[in-house]
Amino acid sequence: MAIIASLLIALVALEHIYILWMEMFAWESAGKKTFKSLPDELFKPTKGLAANQGLYNGFLAAGLIWTFFISDMIWKTNISVFFLSCVAIAGIYGAVTADKKIFFVQALPAIVTLIVVLLAN
Repeated sequence: MAIIASLLIALVALEHIYILWMEMFAWESAGKKTFKSLPDELFKPTKGLAANQGLYNGFLAAGLIWTFFISDMIWKTNISVFFLSCVAIAGIYGAVTADKKIFFVQALPAIVTLIVVLLAN
């Protein structure tokens, strides 16, 4: 179960590295493909805002990646729970305020991973 938890943490971290890349470096290309509901003319003026969001997603990924370097299992679990909870809350907020799809793409994987992490300990 601990191996599955680690794999799921890695997948959630990779997802947030992708989001970092898209929002910070590919907002006007990949961002347009991802956020099709936004008019094309909004991408250029919102590039800085998207980059800021991308940076926050990078911090979430960094926190999840950090768990792979923690040897104390209690500490590792606590850090995992914290960052997965942050991802889940951000995903739920995004689903409520922006697009319901965000729940399934961001929050649900974090919630499932959180459950697996808690069951593994």
